[in-house]
Amino acid sequence: MIRIGTRESQLAVWQANQVKDLLATQGVDAELVYIRSEGDIDLKTPLYEMGVQGIFTRSLDIALLNNKIDIAVHSMKDVPTQLPQGIAQAAVLKRASYKDLLIYKGEQFIFDEALAESACIIATSSIRRKAQWLNRYPHHSIENLRGNVNTRMRKVEESNWNGAIFAAAGLERIGLRPHNSAELDWMLPAPAQGAIVVACRADDNKLLQTCAAFNDADTAICTKIERDFLRALLGGCSTPISALAVVKDGNVIFRGNILSVDGKDKVEIDKTIPVSEASDAGTVFAKELLALGGQEIADGIHKQRNA
Repeated sequence: MIRIGTRESQLAVWQANQVKDLLATQGVDAELVYIRSEGDIDLKTPLYEMGVQGIFTRSLDIALLNNKIDIAVHSMKDVPTQLPQGIAQAAVLKRASYKDLLIYKGEQFIFDEALAESACIIATSSIRRKAQWLNRYPHHSIENLRGNVNTRMRKVEESNWNGAIFAAAGLERIGLRPHNSAELDWMLPAPAQGAIVVACRADDNKLLQTCAAFNDADTAICTKIERDFLRALLGGCSTPISALAVVKDGNVIFRGNILSVDGKDKVEIDKTIPVSEASDAGTVFAKELLALGGQEIADGIHKQRNA
């Protein structure tokens, strides 16, 4: 019996059950093991103030290395770009929506007009979303929003906020996307947003081989580029870095950016390359972004963080 480690939230359990079902197609029985993460315990401090890489994955990593579980299932955007020694990426599932979503208050909302002209209050715990939002709507206020999907949805209803930003994939996977929502097509996602990753012990060759059967090659390529981009920029949950790679007609179409925390400064990059050149593309794109002015923004964030 394979033990699948998962956080306790509805979304995390949904993701773990997807892997359980995929293992069943390989003739492998599995059970879920519930583990709380640091990010689930402290629900008040903004993620970017906690500044902890792997805050949602560390407890599962420890359980994996201590042989309390055999597999860990994560939202890939929560996973540090450097996996702990002894842990390997076993599979990346086919990506769902990578988009961010605004859930707004009220039945009717004249979207661009209302946002452009009014002094809205928007909630998010993501510094990436905060920076991109303020870059577009500098006169708005941003409030912190923590908790699992269900908790955050309830807080939006109970608050005086005009809206809050969520990952579309998370809401859609558990059937919670409301009608009063709109996709933010202009907002670049977090690297690997919308993807689910399966990790196991690096020496478990049998399980690595089993999971390889449901690895989605295109999603694996794209998320590697995005995460290499993030890693080369020395980014984490406290740095406003976004990246999106898409495979189309044998090419990888990539967009990435870095913003100052207040959203005033932004440097972006837009590239198209053959899939055959994808292996180190994320690192190459990051170096180009830094040369275009991203280094100044990164230095400013580092200086502000250490002030």
